[in-house]
Amino acid sequence: MRIAIPIAGERLAQHFGHCEKFALVDVDPVTKRTTASTEVDAPEHQPGLLPPWLKERGVDLVIAGGMGGRAHSLFETVSIKVLTGAPSETAATLVQQYLDGRLITGENACDHDGHAC
Repeated sequence: MRIAIPIAGERLAQHFGHCEKFALVDVDPVTKRTTASTEVDAPEHQPGLLPPWLKERGVDLVIAGGMGGRAHSLFETVSIKVLTGAPSETAATLVQQYLDGRLITGENACDHDGHAC
């Protein structure tokens, strides 16, 4: 399983479409261990580009802080699961929390006050 996490600085980017890079983390869901990890620069922001771009890179799950509804539905069309409302932590911390079943998600940063991501 491959997990993508949008990164700004060294932590989760709260606004998905405006990240600097993606951490791509390969995990074994049976052993609950990371098997590989890499970072790739995010492509230039274009509406609708990220779901197929991440699918081409083998992503199965995106852990995000905030994501707009249209982006979320585009991920569904390419069979990538999305988890939103994650806290601003490092990719390694978020992946381990996810694998341990203790990733606490909060409010989707893009689902309030009419804020667009």
